[in-house]
Amino acid sequence: MVAKVPGGPLGISFAPWLKANMPGLYGRLKPVANWYCHIAGWRQMGLKYDDLLLEEREDVQKALTRLTPRESYDRVYRMRRAHQQAILHKELPKNEWITPEEDRRYLSPHIQSVVRENKERAEWDSVKVEKLKSKK
Repeated sequence: MVAKVPGGPLGISFAPWLKANMPGLYGRLKPVANWYCHIAGWRQMGLKYDDLLLEEREDVQKALTRLTPRESYDRVYRMRRAHQQAILHKELPKNEWITPEEDRRYLSPHIQSVVRENKERAEWDSVKVEKLKSKK
């Protein structure tokens, strides 16, 4: 059993709320977020953000089965290439880095769908059926 993370497998994110309610602050924090992504180094290894999610979680495993064959192949290719670069202690050449425009969430929508389905299933499983009393 994996420990529960607040906000589910994707963690807590204030970005959507900031973008909707405080666009000025969101605009000021966006360069800081981009700087952090650069310092973290996953893009230099050829990985996207969703490649970093823990695969041991049941909801992530189910979401992985929903990927198209192309998305699945690309994910495995990025992972293998990143492992090879880690073994060599090198980054990819700069022209092969993942750009912020390419680093789009491809797995998160599937994970959110699985979480919603699990929540709905739990609600339906806990429904109590009562027999109506007949009026005589």
